Amino acid sequence: MTATRTDIARALTDLLFTPGLDLDEAVDRHFAPDYRQRTDGRWADRADFTTHIAHLRTVVADGSVEVLDELARGDRYADRHVVNVRKTDGSTVRMEVYLFGEFAPDGRFRRIEETTLLLDGRETDRGLGSAR
Repeated sequence: MTATRTDIARALTDLLFTPGLDLDEAVDRHFAPDYRQRTDGRWADRADFTTHIAHLRTVVADGSVEVLDELARGDRYADRHVVNVRKTDGSTVRMEVYLFGEFAPDGRFRRIEETTLLLDGRETDRGLGSAR
């Protein structure tokens, strides 16, 4: 394990809230080549995940991540965070996320399994965590 590991706040900030950062560069920075993610029961490989983020970049104007709880031990990672989003249509969304993950030896995420809870937003925003 390297001394420099990613975390969810840095990853989401690069992916969604740093408009000048190339998508492939942001994904490479935080996610291993064999990355897999399950969000609300739906599995995605790295290519599916990248498609999801590309879609979100067309919907999200800006936002922030507030980490409420975070634990890293060995190659395991867990956190609870709130994502605050202002969408390009001017509406806002707040989602609480419960996340369990695994790091690759190089410190990037290899796997994430998460459950999302819509705190504020439209009913149609409930699936934002896995929208494509």
